[in-house]
Amino acid sequence: MKRILFAMLGIAALSAHGALAQSSVDTLAKIKQAKAINVAFSPDSLPFSISEANGEPAGYTIDLCKRAIAQIGRAVGEGNLKVNWIAGSVSERLQMVAAGRADLECANTTPTQSRLATVDFSNLIFVDSGGLLVKTGTPINATSDLTGKRVAVLKGTTTETRLNEALRRRLINASVVTIANATEGIAMLESGSADAYAGDKIKLVGLMATAKDPRQFALLAEDLSFEPYALALPRGDSKLRLEVNKALTQIYTSPDIEAIFTQWMGRIGRPSPMLAAMYLLNSIPE
Repeated sequence: MKRILFAMLGIAALSAHGALAQSSVDTLAKIKQAKAINVAFSPDSLPFSISEANGEPAGYTIDLCKRAIAQIGRAVGEGNLKVNWIAGSVSERLQMVAAGRADLECANTTPTQSRLATVDFSNLIFVDSGGLLVKTGTPINATSDLTGKRVAVLKGTTTETRLNEALRRRLINASVVTIANATEGIAMLESGSADAYAGDKIKLVGLMATAKDPRQFALLAEDLSFEPYALALPRGDSKLRLEVNKALTQIYTSPDIEAIFTQWMGRIGRPSPMLAAMYLLNSIPE
C-alpha cells in the first residue's frame, strides 16, 4: 500500500512539475528567436499614444516604451530589434497581450485587479484622474448635473466602470453611451448627440487641443476617478517585467523623464507633486 501511495505521489509531483513547466512564459526567448517584438498601442490617446500620418506611433508612453524595447534588445543580445506596432482599443490590446500576439502594450492603461487575472503590468508610468468634457456654456458643471443627459465613454475602459458606479451611487439617471474611439466622443459633443464625454483628463486635454475649435469645449474640475497607468505584459513573465522596469528606472532617475514630459505635456505645466513622487517610488535600486 505504501508503495502505491508513494508511486501516486510521485506521479502527482511529476504532473504538477509538468504543468508548471508548460505554464511558464519566456517572452525574451521568443523575441530573441524572432529578432522582433510585437507592441500593442493606442492610435488615438494623445499625448500618451497616437498614430502619426506616416503610421508610426508617437507620444509620452511610446517614448518610454522605445527605451524599454532598447533594454529588451540588450537583454537578448539583439541591438536592432524589429518593432511590429499593432494598433487597438484597450480591450483589444489587453487581449493581444493575454493571447501572446503582443509582447508589450504601450498606451494609457490602468492596472486593475480584474485585468491582473489575464496580464501583468510594469511599474507605474503616470497618474491621472477621470473627468468630464462638455461644450462651453452648458448647464453641466458637475456629475450631479447629468440627470437626463447622455454621456459618451470609451467601451471597456476603467472610466466606463467608474462612471457607472458614480451614477448608481448618487442615484443619477443618465444615459451612458459606449463608443469605440475618442474622435467619436468629440464628434458626438459637437453634434449635440452627447451632453458630456467622460475620459482620462490628460487625454481630454489632448482632444481639446487638437479640436477644430478648442474654445467650444470645457473640462470640468471634478474628478470621477483616480487613474494610474502602467505597461501591460504577459502574465507570469518576471524576466521580461524586470527588463521593462530596469528601463523605466533608468528614465526616472535621469533628466530624460523631464525631457519626455516636457515634450508631450509641457503645455499643462510641471509634473504634479503626486507624479514626481510616483517617479521616485517606482524607481528600483540596484
